[in-house]
Amino acid sequence: MTHYDTFDIVEAHLLFNSHYHEGMRSKKYHRMCKILSYFKPRPNLYFSTLTENGQYIFTNLVKQEEGIHE
Repeated sequence: MTHYDTFDIVEAHLLFNSHYHEGMRSKKYHRMCKILSYFKPRPNLYFSTLTENGQYIFTNLVKQEEGIHE
């Protein structure tokens, strides 16, 4: 179960948008750039370096993107 943590949310969304954007004119690319305008991620931002909460958020974003319902 996830809990509200702004840092985890921002990191998970940044990582998701960087992996799933469809090019420079896509909404996800725009969101990624918007996040980067106020957040400087650490150089080693990967799924494995997210907190457990961040991994849960990222996984749910991926499932939503791919239309996987549990």
